[in-house]
Amino acid sequence: MDKRLLIAQPVATELDKFNLYYKDSIFCNNSRIQEIIDYILKSDGKKIRPILLLLAARACGEINDTTYNAAITVELLHTASLVHDDVVDESKIRRGKASLNAVYDNKMAVLAGDYFLSTALIKSVLTGNMEIISDVSNLGRSLAEGELNQLSLVRELIIDETEYFEVIKKKTASLLSTCMKIGAISVNAPRSEVDKFTLLGEILGVCFQLRDDIFDYFKTNVGKPTGNDIREGKITLPLLYAIEKASEDEKSELRDIISSYDYTEENIERLISFAKENGGIEYAYQKIEEYKEKAEDIISTVTNPDVRKALGHAVEYIVERAY
Repeated sequence: MDKRLLIAQPVATELDKFNLYYKDSIFCNNSRIQEIIDYILKSDGKKIRPILLLLAARACGEINDTTYNAAITVELLHTASLVHDDVVDESKIRRGKASLNAVYDNKMAVLAGDYFLSTALIKSVLTGNMEIISDVSNLGRSLAEGELNQLSLVRELIIDETEYFEVIKKKTASLLSTCMKIGAISVNAPRSEVDKFTLLGEILGVCFQLRDDIFDYFKTNVGKPTGNDIREGKITLPLLYAIEKASEDEKSELRDIISSYDYTEENIERLISFAKENGGIEYAYQKIEEYKEKAEDIISTVTNPDVRKALGHAVEYIVERAY
C-alpha cells in the first residue's frame, strides 16, 4: 500500500472532508483568478502537513471544526510560501512541472501567493482560538525570517553547520512543528501533549529538509533540477560537511567558487561530486538517523495505537521518500 495512505489511515474520512473544505476556502467567482488557483491546486503535494495536524488532534481528542480550520490555515500558508519562494529563487519548476511564475509571471505569482496568505488569515480567525491565531502569525514570520536569513547567508558567504540548522528550523521544521502543535491545541489537549507534538513536528521537519537537501545531489526525478540549491548559492549540509573536512587547498578552491558565485555547470558538478566523494551524503543520512531515533522515542509514548502506527509510517515516509 502507498505509504501516504498508511499514514492517513486513522484520519482518512477527516482528510476527505479537509480536501473538500480546502477547495471551497479558496474558490473565487472571478474566472481569471480561479484559473490561477486551479493551476496551483494541480501542483498540490501529498498533504503531509494537514495529515500530521489531523493525527495530532486524533491522538489527543476528537477532530472538530477548529481542527479543520487550523488544517486549512497551515496548508494555505504553506502553499503561499511555496509560490513566493519560487519567485524569490527564480525557480521555473515545482514538483516536476512548470512553476506558477513560469506559466504566468512574477507579478501574478506574488499576488496569487498573497491571495492564499490572506485566505489563511481568514481561516485562522475562524478557529476562534487566540493561541492558534498567534501560532499561525508567528509561523508566517518565522518562514519569512528563515528565507531572509538564508539569502543573507548566501550574500555574506557564511558556510556554517549551526547556521544551516537554524535556517531549516525556521523554515521546514517550524511549519511541521506548528501543524502538530495546533492540531493538539484544537482539541484542548493538555499542555504536556501540546509540547510533545510541537517537538515531534520540529524533528520531523528537520528530517524532511535533510532528505530534501540530499535530493539536490542526484540526477533523479525529484521535481527540481539537480544542483538547484547550489545554483542559487544555498550550501546545504552534504557540501558543508565535505568542505569542513577538506584539505586547506581543496577548501580554498571550493570557497573561491562559492565566493565568486561561479556556478557554471562544470563547477556545480565539481561541488556535487566533492560532497559525494568526501562523506557529505553519508553525514546527512547520519543526521537523519539521529533525528529519526528522537522522533521514534516520542512516537512510542503516543497512547492511541492507530495514530502511533501511522506516525511510525510518517517517519519512514519522510526519511525514505523518493521526492
